[in-house]
Amino acid sequence: MTTFTTTLPGILFVWTSADPEHELDFNRWYDREHVEERVRIPGFVSGTRYQSVRGPRKYLGLYRTVSLDAFQTPDYFKAFGQQTPWSVANLQRMRDPMRRVCAIEAETGMGTGAWLAVLRLGAPAIGQDAQAVAGMAALGTKLLQIDGVISTRLLTPDANLSGPLPAEQKEGRVLDPIFLIDASSESAAVAAANEAGAALGLDGEQAAILQLSWQLREADLQAA
Repeated sequence: MTTFTTTLPGILFVWTSADPEHELDFNRWYDREHVEERVRIPGFVSGTRYQSVRGPRKYLGLYRTVSLDAFQTPDYFKAFGQQTPWSVANLQRMRDPMRRVCAIEAETGMGTGAWLAVLRLGAPAIGQDAQAVAGMAALGTKLLQIDGVISTRLLTPDANLSGPLPAEQKEGRVLDPIFLIDASSESAAVAAANEAGAALGLDGEQAAILQLSWQLREADLQAA
């Protein structure tokens, strides 16, 4: 049995577009192999796919773990270092990918929404500043007052764990914090992104808006 010592939950954040010529196979790979393969790794809780309706990349994958330690186990290194041929082919088909391994902080509310707003904060690692984390939690609590907003999360990238994907741009990578807002409707996600942007001095209209595709939970695999 794998033991985890880090208390903060983690998340693997993979945001990318795909080569249009191979997009059907790219999605088939994600849906029929890749998500399940990752969720089967000890310490992984769920894998969730989204598709953008507004934003710089088309597809987002979020893989939640019980701890950041889940990204430093032999099982994870084996899965990451020994990709299947199907994985190798489709990793090369990613366009402008962005991979981050993050600690989850300042969570408010609960649940997974059908809609997601993604705001890149463009600031240094907030997770190193307890006051800043508390401020993001307070903002999240305020956003929950908007009808349809159900939860918020602050993601703080870990520089040591956030190695780039094969097709990812290496130069000029910015490991800035990411703020996620889950909502039950597109209008709520947009409203919350606008309010969060105003509070943070960002342009809320630059926030990406994504729709849930599907989710696989570790508990689903146990029940199968």
